[in-house]
Amino acid sequence: MNLKDPSSWKYKLSNSHQIGGIETSILDNGPGKGVRIAWVNTGTGLRYKLVLDRGMDILDAFFNENNLTWISHAGLTAPQPFSNQGIDWLRTFGGGLLTTCGLSNAGPPNTDETGSCGLHGNYSNLPAELISVKQPDIFTGDLSFEIVAKVRETTTFGPSLELLRRISGTLGSAQIRIKDTVTNRGNSPAPHMILYHINCGWPLIDEGTRIVWQGEKKPKPTDVNNTDFNRKHEFTRCAAPMDEHAGFGEDVAFIDPKADSSDQVTCGYANDQLELALKITFSKTQMPWLINWQHWGKNEYVTALEPATHPPIGQAAARENGTLILLEPGERRTYDLVMEVLSGEKAKGFKI
Repeated sequence: MNLKDPSSWKYKLSNSHQIGGIETSILDNGPGKGVRIAWVNTGTGLRYKLVLDRGMDILDAFFNENNLTWISHAGLTAPQPFSNQGIDWLRTFGGGLLTTCGLSNAGPPNTDETGSCGLHGNYSNLPAELISVKQPDIFTGDLSFEIVAKVRETTTFGPSLELLRRISGTLGSAQIRIKDTVTNRGNSPAPHMILYHINCGWPLIDEGTRIVWQGEKKPKPTDVNNTDFNRKHEFTRCAAPMDEHAGFGEDVAFIDPKADSSDQVTCGYANDQLELALKITFSKTQMPWLINWQHWGKNEYVTALEPATHPPIGQAAARENGTLILLEPGERRTYDLVMEVLSGEKAKGFKI
């Protein structure tokens, strides 16, 4: 099906949803009961679920019959806005194609002059305010779609951060385009960190799946705990499930990624057996760090690539080393992220 050639479908359709579009609904069962979601169908085999009540992050994602993401044991749960102490964040971590970490802390629990921060911040437990939904229009030939929402991380007396999220695409293109704008709505400087936790799972992720990136892996104290597998493969291959990753076992790489002449960083995963790949691109200026998290636990088999403003060291450590972003009142930062599914020869040829 070639949607880019209108002559192949013109006058043959009554409704754009015969091709794809956005459908909103509310779940009525399980731990996610009452949660607002939106299914997006791109008309290419790529379809994905936005969780409006969890910051409009992305949970499920499929390309044809193949799942792209890792879904945790918890799966989709209702937001718990006060899960911001210690490691409570893990209790509601559903995994999925995108879990946003921030907006003021990315990394472990910590305490500094602004108070205590829980693991990875509040964002993913904050409901979004839906602003608009634009559907494709087969009668005008406009095949673009977009959904826009606003998320506020705020407290009286500050800090008060607001994120405006636009997720868009075009029918016939297996792309997800994300544009986030973070603004300090308070009257004093606000600490800011953001990290995009892109969690992938079986069957895209399997033993031997290539991890595609280019740059310099930065050493850190916990590197001594990395498995023999990554001492050999240096975070370029996916492993089989391993006993070493039971419980809290993990391997993590902090990467200073290399950008092209247009300031774009490319990374992703490629399963050559399935001829399936996920390509991720983002701006090096906007997000100078890339993290690869690997957790090859049995029945908890996942890896994530994570574009970020900082490595996940936490707000206090970022303040101490002088890298913490302090947004002035009214100041804003924009983050652009594109995820694209490749198949066939394009997937097998995916490299940098």
